Amino acid sequence: MTLSIEQAVHFGPYRVYPGQRLVMEAEQPLRLGRRAMDILLILLEHAGNVVSKQQLMDQVWPDTVVEEINLRVHMAALRKALGDGQAGQRYIVTVAQRGYSFVAPLFLEQVQPLSPGDAVQNRRHNLPLRSTRLIGRQAMVDSLMTHLPRQRFITLVGPGGIGKTTVALSAAEQLLGRYRDGIRLLDLAPINDPRMIVGHLAALLELSLHDGEPLNSLALFLRGRQMLLVIDNCEHLIDSVALLCETLLRGAPQLHILATSRESLRAEGEFVQRLESLDCPPPIAVLDRAQALSFSALQLFIERAMASHDSFEPSDEELPLLIEICRRLDGIPLALELAAAQVANLGVEGLLAQLQDSFRLLTHCSQATPGRHQTLRATLDWSFKLLSACEQTCLRRLGVFRGGFTLDSAAAVIVGHQIAPREVFGSVTQLVAKSLLSVEVGDEEVFYRLLDTTRHYALDKLEQADELPATRQRHTERCLALMQQAQADWEQTPTVLWIERYARSLEDIRAALDWGLNAQGPQALALRLTAASTPLWQELSLLKEHGGYVRKALALLDAAPEPCPRLKMTLKLALGSACYHVQGGTAQTIGAFVTARSLARQCNDVIGELRAISGHMAVNLSRGHYQMALEQTRQFDQLGLHGDPALSLSTQRLRVLALHFSGDQARARLNAEEVIQRMAHSGHLNRFTHGFGVQYDQSVAALTILARILWIQGQPERAWRTAKQAMDIALQINHGTSICYTLALAGCLIAQYNGDHQTARQLLRLLLEQAQKHSVVLFYTWAQHYAQVIDGTDAQVPQRPGVGLIKDIMVTLDGAFVDDDLLERADNGVAGWSTAEILRARADALLAQGCPVKNDTAESVLLKALDVAQAQGALAWELRSALSLARLWQRQGRQRQAFELLMPVYQRFTEGHGTPDLMAVGVLLGELKDPLLL
Repeated sequence: MTLSIEQAVHFGPYRVYPGQRLVMEAEQPLRLGRRAMDILLILLEHAGNVVSKQQLMDQVWPDTVVEEINLRVHMAALRKALGDGQAGQRYIVTVAQRGYSFVAPLFLEQVQPLSPGDAVQNRRHNLPLRSTRLIGRQAMVDSLMTHLPRQRFITLVGPGGIGKTTVALSAAEQLLGRYRDGIRLLDLAPINDPRMIVGHLAALLELSLHDGEPLNSLALFLRGRQMLLVIDNCEHLIDSVALLCETLLRGAPQLHILATSRESLRAEGEFVQRLESLDCPPPIAVLDRAQALSFSALQLFIERAMASHDSFEPSDEELPLLIEICRRLDGIPLALELAAAQVANLGVEGLLAQLQDSFRLLTHCSQATPGRHQTLRATLDWSFKLLSACEQTCLRRLGVFRGGFTLDSAAAVIVGHQIAPREVFGSVTQLVAKSLLSVEVGDEEVFYRLLDTTRHYALDKLEQADELPATRQRHTERCLALMQQAQADWEQTPTVLWIERYARSLEDIRAALDWGLNAQGPQALALRLTAASTPLWQELSLLKEHGGYVRKALALLDAAPEPCPRLKMTLKLALGSACYHVQGGTAQTIGAFVTARSLARQCNDVIGELRAISGHMAVNLSRGHYQMALEQTRQFDQLGLHGDPALSLSTQRLRVLALHFSGDQARARLNAEEVIQRMAHSGHLNRFTHGFGVQYDQSVAALTILARILWIQGQPERAWRTAKQAMDIALQINHGTSICYTLALAGCLIAQYNGDHQTARQLLRLLLEQAQKHSVVLFYTWAQHYAQVIDGTDAQVPQRPGVGLIKDIMVTLDGAFVDDDLLERADNGVAGWSTAEILRARADALLAQGCPVKNDTAESVLLKALDVAQAQGALAWELRSALSLARLWQRQGRQRQAFELLMPVYQRFTEGHGTPDLMAVGVLLGELKDPLLL
């Protein structure tokens, strides 16, 4: 059967739109991973026939050699998502020794292709892909959807393993599109310190909170947003979560919160909704098969048993036994899954007998029917005892992972005393089969994860076995190995793929650093991890958080009996980059780069020295020390980097910066265009390259400075196209500091210079948002200054910028910002690129006073500004100075001189005649007219 984009494929409750790669269940999209979707479409094309495993692997992974386990894992995920086996419905069956076949009845319907926008409408969220169908909980989901709009704050309460997370996520998924500003899931399971809750939520909201009152800042950020916040696993942080919810709900009237916890939060405005067990058949009822299968506990058990044992088909004689199993397990979903996973090994009768033995002891000890939390604990204990010794050890040791992990990571942490590498794969496979380990199917890799309840159980067992310190040590070593591999891949891997591959490790890196940098942890190992993980923190623009770890690491390193200069150099470079963006060019920032350079020399590390110089150079540029920065670029030549094309390219780009800001626009442009040409030829354009003291994408940085040069040289339209190209690349790679860099130095400014005030305001808002999100305080402060001119707002910053580059920029936006300090910089020749504008702004201020003596002074200042602009090749500044001088001469009756001054400058422009400066010149020339034509 050939699938067509004009047809929808119907089976069971699903409609599949092949052209859109979309599966709809009722009116909700079923969100499948890319590989699972590929498998489903292939099976549908061959419905009723057997598709071999090899054929599936060849089509799903056409360019990659993969193991059969990859196919099995993705197939299992697909079956679970479709609810294969629920109520006896089979969609995909395994044909022994041959492959798989889609066996459910299906029919085709001619339809208009469904637009993805019709199904997905602005659904901004971070909800995980649903791995299983919802069973027996739709009434509760419907209740939550009904009550949330009215109650605003609901806590779903129930014992561990009862399915709170599943229900909350299902409700949230069905509410997609109902909240204008989206849905966010905050999972508190990996968090032990209540002080980290606000920071984690801020990161989810892509917001960086400054010191002071972060909770109130968070509430202020959410004030105008219509959003659903799902807070999962609150039970170990109840007081802090209650305070968080109360504060946010008071401050954000359109915010709704759905929380899950084993007990209520006891917070103001909380509506508690208790989640009961799945329905079990009553003990004395005599039911036929159809009646029995209507109970959700039995439905879940049978579906999970089918998933783990493909040929399982319960007979009528086994139904009473299955009902008894469900009753003994109190209808607790996790307990049912654990038990169902053993059907293949024990059979239904053997499974019931084992459960009866295990629970008889529990009931005898408690002298009563065990509570649900005891039932689950007893089920976990029973499941654990059924594991082999190797499987038990594997489960214990996997408890140290906070997030998802690969099989390689599992092996690195498990292998040690009692466990050989060859035993890991089989044990992990068995833990998955027995529902003690869940599988997350990514497009490129398979990830494993412990449910929170199982993870805590595993950690308890790990402590009881006295294996926790050694396992944590191996866990930290694995995190270090991953980050060392990430460093090696950083230059060669596209940014999006690199982040997808390594960002999953962030929670585990946090855990390893929190443990390793304290008195009990392996400090030497944690120091290396702090340094090696620098690229990940920088790629995710989490410079402030990383800076905190770096400071701890440096303090420990300074106290160590044996210094390690190379490690200290790396940490100092990371500190310098973090400080620059968070604090600006402070003494601590400069000190970090100066120390790093000294250590690099001590280690004969030329690249390290280059990184330190470039970081210090960025500080000098931001402080307005342009000649010092230019001198530092000359130091690059002394490092002998010409033999390395990549480093040579980077140093040339840095030289462009210094030449531009020091005022040599002609040489700056020549070098800038050569850099971009070299990048294009070497394949670096639109690639992320790294290694310097302050991290920006190389192509974004090069295009940003070229745009500035072009504008100053009198090409405003080409300048805007170049600035937009830089912005597009920065947004495409989604690198926060690069976005801030290009907006602050080019995008906002060129739009404003060109008179496109609406675009300038839009870009300013984006800059404020990105700078706050990534805690780039330097550019956030700049944006606040820009707002005084672009938005005309009285921003909460000093009325006049402090010192350095921002002060020079503000003169070019609004000459009212000129002061004696700027004039002294212009007179001394250290104001570089902005010198002519500072002089012109001073002259305009003198002319505004209407004093003849001051007019003469102003004329001299303007003539000097013209000379500087001409010498620098700054046609834009030359035009502005000529306009101011021509206006003065016009008032003095010197029309011919004014015309002869202004017209040649105006005629050198080949574009941008609709920009404010050129339009103003055109008006004045019209007033002056050509005296020769009179």
